Amino acid sequence: MSGDFDKAAKQYDQIFTFSNIGKAQRYFVFKYINSIISVNKKLSILELNCGTGHDAIQFAHLNHTVLATDISERMIEIAKKKTYPHHLEFKVQDINTITTQTFNRKFDLIFSNFGGLNCLSKKQLEIFFNNAIHLLNPKGKLVLVVMSKQCLWERLYFCLKGDFKNAERRQAKGSVLVDVHGSIVQTWYYNPKTILTLTESLYKPIQIKPIGITIPPSYLETSFLAKRPTINFLIGLERIINGSFWAKYADHFLIELAKK
Repeated sequence: MSGDFDKAAKQYDQIFTFSNIGKAQRYFVFKYINSIISVNKKLSILELNCGTGHDAIQFAHLNHTVLATDISERMIEIAKKKTYPHHLEFKVQDINTITTQTFNRKFDLIFSNFGGLNCLSKKQLEIFFNNAIHLLNPKGKLVLVVMSKQCLWERLYFCLKGDFKNAERRQAKGSVLVDVHGSIVQTWYYNPKTILTLTESLYKPIQIKPIGITIPPSYLETSFLAKRPTINFLIGLERIINGSFWAKYADHFLIELAKK
């Protein structure tokens, strides 16, 4: 898996982080977690699947202490070349090897953005949630941004192309192989209900929000949908269509969970 993301690392910022679609979807992620990260209290944050470190650097600039991890050595190399505060540390770490003893500290927030957890099977997710509870401080939270099973944009896009197999790929019972910015990655898709079922004994749900219900998936960056003024119009719609009902139909959904 690390090799797959190593291949994507070089162009990741160009084709996603700083793309119009990437910036638009990230805006809503930070909008929904603003009440957590923009507080006077300094937080200890563990980021999983941090990629090239854009989110971690934003957290650090808000004066939080951040440990940002990713399985890809190349992603971490690129992240370390950026300018960031001293209270941010980057580390190569496979999420599937994390145990209750992996870190010598606990965290107020564990964060994973833009589908990093979709690289985990349902069983691997269950193990992660069971371990994560022991990595959180009292009143600690998980904020996870996960790719959904029923993305309306994806169905529409592939149906219009006559590619009905890919139009239904997120509905697969098991994993599917997906081209993620030039790398083929084994991927599982989830609905909010599945995450709630896996976490109900350990965590309390705080909010569930759609990320990309009107803003399209990033592979449409070269289409007219990502150009202005269309993308501005879609961002405006996303501000309105933001109820939890729509989360399962978006490209991603954000779920905030608090330790019981």
